[in-house]
Amino acid sequence: MRRKLVPVVALSMACLLALTTACSTGSRKKRDRSADRPAGTGAKRDDVDAARTTPSPRHAGDQLTCLELRNTRIGSSRVRYRGYAAPIRLAAGRWSDRDGTTVELQRPCAIGNLDGDGAGDAIGVVMLDGGGTGRFFTLAAWRNVKGEPDYQAQVDLGDRTPVESVSVRDGRATVVYLTRPADGPMAELSIRRTAVYQLRGTTLAELSHTDAQVADASDDGDTADSGTAPDSPDIRKRRPRSR
Repeated sequence: MRRKLVPVVALSMACLLALTTACSTGSRKKRDRSADRPAGTGAKRDDVDAARTTPSPRHAGDQLTCLELRNTRIGSSRVRYRGYAAPIRLAAGRWSDRDGTTVELQRPCAIGNLDGDGAGDAIGVVMLDGGGTGRFFTLAAWRNVKGEPDYQAQVDLGDRTPVESVSVRDGRATVVYLTRPADGPMAELSIRRTAVYQLRGTTLAELSHTDAQVADASDDGDTADSGTAPDSPDIRKRRPRSR
C-alpha cells in the first residue's frame, strides 16, 4: 500500500509544479505585452470620453454674430468707453450703474472683415443714457480674436443722433444716422448722414461722409431701432411728432 502512494504523490507534485510554472509564464507575457503597448493606448477610452464632454474650441476663421455682442465687453484697457476706467460687460444687451446711468446695445449691427485677416469682425452701436436729456451714441468695432469679440475701436457720433443702419463692405464700415447742423438746435434732427469708416489699429477713421436733408425724422432723437438690442423682441415704436 505504501509503495502505491509514493508514485501518486510524486505525480501530484509534478502537476502542481507544472501549473505554477505555466501561470508564472502567462503573467510575465501579460506584463510584457503591457510594456510593449504604445504610449497612450491605455488612455484611449478616457480620451474618447473627454472629447465627448469638452466643447470644440472656436477657430479664428469663425464669424462673430450680432447676438454675441449682447453679452460682451464695452471698452478695453487700450480704448476706454466714455471715460470708464475699466470695461463694462453687457447682460442681455444692457448695463446699468448705481447712479442710474444705463448703456444699451442698439439694433444696428453688421458682420464683416474690418482688419484684413479674413475673419468676420463686428461693428455695432452703443447708447449711453445718463438719466437727463442726453443720449450719447457710439459706433464700436469688435475684432474677431480666435472666434471671440474683442473691443477694438470706437467713434463718438454725438448726443441724440440715432443710427438707422450699419454695413460692412470691402473692409469699410458705413453708418447712416440722423444729426443736425453744427449751429442747429439739439431737438432738431434735419440731416441724414452717411459716413464711411475704416479700422486703423484702435481707431475708426472717417474716410468721408455725405449729408441729405430729412424732414420726417423725429425731433426727440428716437427711431424704431433706438434703445433696442439686437435680436430683442422688444422694439420701441416711433413716437409721434409733436406739432
